Amino acid sequence: MKTFAASSTLALLTGLGLASAAFAEGEFAGVTIDAKLIGGQQYEALYARIPEWEAQTGAKVNIVSQKNHFELDKEFKADIASGSITWCVGSNHSSFAPQYPALYADLTSLVPAETVAGFVGANIAAATLDGKLVMLPRAQFDVSALYYQKSLYADPAKAEAFKAEYGYDLAVPETWDQFRDQATFFADPPNFYGTQYAGKEEGIAGRFYELVVANGGTMFNDDFSPAFNSDAGKQALQWFVDLYKAGAVPPGTTNYLWDDLGNGFASGTIALNLDWPGWSGFFNDPAASKATGNVGVAPAPKGSAGVRTGWSGFHGFSVTEACANKEAAASLVDFLTNEDSQKLESSAGPLPTRTAVWDHVIAQAASDPYKAEVLAAFQETAKTAFPVPKTPYWIEATNLIYPELQAAILGDKTVDEALQTASDAVDGLMRENGVY
Repeated sequence: MKTFAASSTLALLTGLGLASAAFAEGEFAGVTIDAKLIGGQQYEALYARIPEWEAQTGAKVNIVSQKNHFELDKEFKADIASGSITWCVGSNHSSFAPQYPALYADLTSLVPAETVAGFVGANIAAATLDGKLVMLPRAQFDVSALYYQKSLYADPAKAEAFKAEYGYDLAVPETWDQFRDQATFFADPPNFYGTQYAGKEEGIAGRFYELVVANGGTMFNDDFSPAFNSDAGKQALQWFVDLYKAGAVPPGTTNYLWDDLGNGFASGTIALNLDWPGWSGFFNDPAASKATGNVGVAPAPKGSAGVRTGWSGFHGFSVTEACANKEAAASLVDFLTNEDSQKLESSAGPLPTRTAVWDHVIAQAASDPYKAEVLAAFQETAKTAFPVPKTPYWIEATNLIYPELQAAILGDKTVDEALQTASDAVDGLMRENGVY
């Protein structure tokens, strides 16, 4: 367990010029808020602000769990099944939220209307399920753009060799086919790889989903029956298979999740990396990344249908219905998503979900060429962003799909076999739950 208390962190944040939120002095004195929060490099800087909230309100925050969302999801479901919801604040995500219809309280009456009005309307709409505002979005709006090592495209010998082998000029890829060609060309295992991908759980299922869309297909039909066992789906899965067979990705990629990808690209051993905006500052930080000064950022590639990849979502914080002090918990959630918190998070690259902070980010990028390049790439990609299918069974469906994708990648099944098995399993899931 991690308990925060007021400390020198408050002085640090004050020194950064972050304004205090409007809390009544000591209004929650004696209250302890237990929280289950996402952990990971790009998420934890925000938690350094918690002592400021504690100092203002008199409350304490006890982080009882700090894991990635896949592990938190399992923990939440175990808590629900055992009736042991003893915590008040939880990290949430637009992909996971529909699974918990009774877990979280409606924040509408717990936070001021003007607070809600400060968020981007589309984010609030997506955070509202069955009329309940189940979370406040943090500055972690996610859609993937393409990070790449610029020096690879400035090497005349590589350009000549690439054109001789593939018949077209070497340039930052605009399509997934070009991406596959270049990742294969750049790969020099075991010391250097052309690319990498999250290879399990929703990580690979979501990437597969966006490739299906980019290739002109759809994941589900209108009645939520599976539609991914199609030409578009086969083309998408073949892309993963081809890269693995070519040795263009690290052999452990089927076990990778987001931190593995971020640290992999920062190690300087990956040529092309499709990843979230939250990593942009880390990739160009000389204290953390060997790719510093050599990072280019471009919009995500397009599929065979001419559609740009754009699977998207956002993180947030929620308050449980079981919380004994919802007002204090909602105050913490408000604080962690306010303008100062979003400015702090977005300074490292993540995209905000508050309108005023978007204006701030755009102004900051004007004097920083790298930030301007990052912002332009993600703004372009965001134009065609799309959320996960709007079904509470999305995560359960991905848990059935991803082992079959892995089986095809590893050569244990053909693409056709894997997609047929996955489609049958998802069809069974939907039928068992009375979806159709």
